[in-house]
Amino acid sequence: MTNDFEKVFDAAAETQDYTGGDGLLYCGSCRTPKQFRMDKPPMEGRLLPRRCQCEQAQYDKEEAERKRRKHLQAVEELKRRGFTDSKMREWTFANDNGKCPQMELAHFYAEHWEPMREENIGYLLWGKVGTGKSYFAGCIANALMEQEVPVRMTNFALILNDLAAGFEGRNEYIERLCRFSLLIIDDFGMERGTEYGLEQVYNVIDSRYRSGKPLIVTTNLTLDSLQNPQDTAHARIYDRLLEMCAPILFTGENFRKQTATEKLDRLKGMLAEQKKGITVAAADIAGKGETAHDREEKKTRQTEAAHTHHRGLCFQPQTGGERHVYV
Repeated sequence: MTNDFEKVFDAAAETQDYTGGDGLLYCGSCRTPKQFRMDKPPMEGRLLPRRCQCEQAQYDKEEAERKRRKHLQAVEELKRRGFTDSKMREWTFANDNGKCPQMELAHFYAEHWEPMREENIGYLLWGKVGTGKSYFAGCIANALMEQEVPVRMTNFALILNDLAAGFEGRNEYIERLCRFSLLIIDDFGMERGTEYGLEQVYNVIDSRYRSGKPLIVTTNLTLDSLQNPQDTAHARIYDRLLEMCAPILFTGENFRKQTATEKLDRLKGMLAEQKKGITVAAADIAGKGETAHDREEKKTRQTEAAHTHHRGLCFQPQTGGERHVYV
């Protein structure tokens, strides 16, 4: 018992702070100084506190966790403000199925964001419906937001609705869009082509152009139609886009049709399994050799037996259908 007490006492003594031969206070755990001596006037020779190695390690750990939480909060706020649809959060490089041959250019853009921003280089993603253009743009948006870069991903249908609602002035609204480091316009060309609509589209594109900040656009329009517009109203919009954005053609199969086909195949499989289960259940019932008439006869015999049991009687059915009574 005495030896155990001495061990505990010695261990506690070893972890106690102590004063070294240089007059500084040392940590009893890591044996590093918790003080330092000033060597310059006017405080020359004065002892001031400092973190020992174990205190510094704990501080660094807590500081890293604080920065991690702060980063997650910042990213969450950016995505809340930047995306107009929650499903856009899932458009990430991590979730990519590897079937889009152009995805390498999305990685390149996100990894070289600073020169892209400085040179005001954007992308014009064009091609047929369902070839992955929106997902491509969403991957860039998510990757940059993870770097705490403000990105806004929207479409002109929503922009025109906001402007028409008049919740704020047109200039203020467009100025707010231009404050984002990167603006992504999805499904360009699908908005209504009224004179008012075209004017607002031009105002947004032109303001973005004059802001000197990059723009990414996805569209189902062909490059030829963009280079050869039908009128002046479209020409001045397309001219700005082609000057700001490098065109990238999206080819390949329609991913939406492929997804629909896969869902249909899964549904057919589920129906087949259900049908198989019903068939097995029916076969199981049939294997018992009971018909509806048999079940009715059985129920009748059970009822009669219950009614006659108290009189000491028991009905015993015969194969011929007659009933004999036994006392």
